[in-house]
Amino acid sequence: MTLLAEPTQQPKSSPPPQRDRGRRIVGKVFADQRTGLLILIVVLVIVFGSLRSTFFDERFVIFPLLRDIATLSVVGLSQLAVLSIGHLNIAVGRMASFGAMFMGISYQEWHLPLYVGLVIGLIAGTAIGALTGLIITTSGVNSFVVTLAMDFALLGLISLVYSSFTTSAAFTVKPDGMEELRQYSLADVCVGNVCGSGAIPQLAIFAVIAMCVVGYLFSRARTGREMLMVGANPIAAELSGIPVHRRIIGAHALSGGLAALAGFLLAVTSGSFTASIGSEFMLPSFLGPVLGGTLLTGGAVSIIGTFLGTSLTQVIQQGLTMLGASVESLAISLGTILLAALSLDRVRQLVSDRKAVRR
Repeated sequence: MTLLAEPTQQPKSSPPPQRDRGRRIVGKVFADQRTGLLILIVVLVIVFGSLRSTFFDERFVIFPLLRDIATLSVVGLSQLAVLSIGHLNIAVGRMASFGAMFMGISYQEWHLPLYVGLVIGLIAGTAIGALTGLIITTSGVNSFVVTLAMDFALLGLISLVYSSFTTSAAFTVKPDGMEELRQYSLADVCVGNVCGSGAIPQLAIFAVIAMCVVGYLFSRARTGREMLMVGANPIAAELSGIPVHRRIIGAHALSGGLAALAGFLLAVTSGSFTASIGSEFMLPSFLGPVLGGTLLTGGAVSIIGTFLGTSLTQVIQQGLTMLGASVESLAISLGTILLAALSLDRVRQLVSDRKAVRR
């Protein structure tokens, strides 16, 4: 939470000029990163829609686009959890695959219902995340190194498990309700005479729940506020009596659980639980939070900003794809967006520091 000094009030007899007041209003709008993202998303949707009218096709474009946004927003929240304490999780994609692997075993080998298998996968993801945090706190090694090592370790472990239980590196058994969850929209969920929208996938419900839980954690719960304090200044947090090691383990456990949820959403979307689930999560896990205003150095997070940042990247990717852009062009575009976001974040921080010095 950022505290700002109260602006000095001017005497009532000399009100500020209308032009200066308008400039301040415009400045506040563009200073809010989330507002700028929302405006940019709306502009891009209008541009892509005008260039390709099929961009507004509800079933074949909007529905899968929102489904991807829901999945990658959860991936962004997974990275946000460790960014809050100033750490990184390079193994976010492999943790997603690890949790999805337990879900696939639950469905194919143990014949468990859909949501029971989901809970088992979430527990597995949370456990591997907590183990990662425990290694970091006990060894004192940087989170980048530990999660990178965990990424390679999980890669080998997951490959061994899939080769033992499957013949095609995939669990193909679909529990009851999985196909409906993949294809149905909120229009198929009716309460009385009120039905949802046909363009919004049911999978989006999981992303909304995750955003609400994470938002409550960091805005209302003591644990979340202490995580932010650890990210802002771990030494001061420890001197204040905050259990820094437990908060680090908790942040990585939360990251692992959210990664497992993202693995579930991707598996439902693709229709099977494969060893390659999560392999494309690395760049999106940083794009959403960084674009949305979450600091890489810790101490500040933005849940809504993560959703908007993810939405922006997916709108750009979908629009460029429909315009015939190549895979290489898409990769260059996403990399450029991340670089621009990091640069703007640094510029904004320098401007804020200079204003604080002047005051």
